[in-house]
Amino acid sequence: MRVTFTVNGRGQEADDVWEGESLLYVLRERMGLPGSKNACEQGECGSCTVRLDGVPVCSCLVAAGQAEGREIITVEGLADYAEHRDSAHPGDGCASGACGTSLRSAQRWQPGGTDSRTGEAGGLSPIQQAFIDAGAVQCGFCTPGLLVAADEMLERNPSPSDADIREALSGNLCRCTGYEKILDAVRLAAARQEEAV
Repeated sequence: MRVTFTVNGRGQEADDVWEGESLLYVLRERMGLPGSKNACEQGECGSCTVRLDGVPVCSCLVAAGQAEGREIITVEGLADYAEHRDSAHPGDGCASGACGTSLRSAQRWQPGGTDSRTGEAGGLSPIQQAFIDAGAVQCGFCTPGLLVAADEMLERNPSPSDADIREALSGNLCRCTGYEKILDAVRLAAARQEEAV
């Protein structure tokens, strides 16, 4: 079957998708977006987290056909998505739910300046920069899923408590960092976000 969806703000289609093929497989192998990692294939680790119509999901558990007509944001598109939020909703973000849910809106939104399909030659989103600045990246395998989940949480809750951060990231496992630097990075991104407002 052919699956048509919006990925990182651009209309895309994948041909010859079989019924049981996961969204993760389509993104990585058919769309050339290797950011979402293939680890457990059981929805346990969160390394494959993407946003599907604004909601973080484990893409290994989503059948590609379920993404028909929907909007997907991967780690490669976080910088463009953050830029869109800042320009379309200054000081407010997309927390109202107006972004990430409407296919019509996604089709009108055109990322500029960077290649959101590959992430090459692009800037970083605030959460990506905070992960670097706080030293929250070690092997990097869990990082894409953590970034996507943290970005969604900060959009929804710009002033999270530590409990809020832990809850939002509870579906993402990391075997290297001990989580403290990851929490530091999210706190840093939240603080910077508050300063910008």
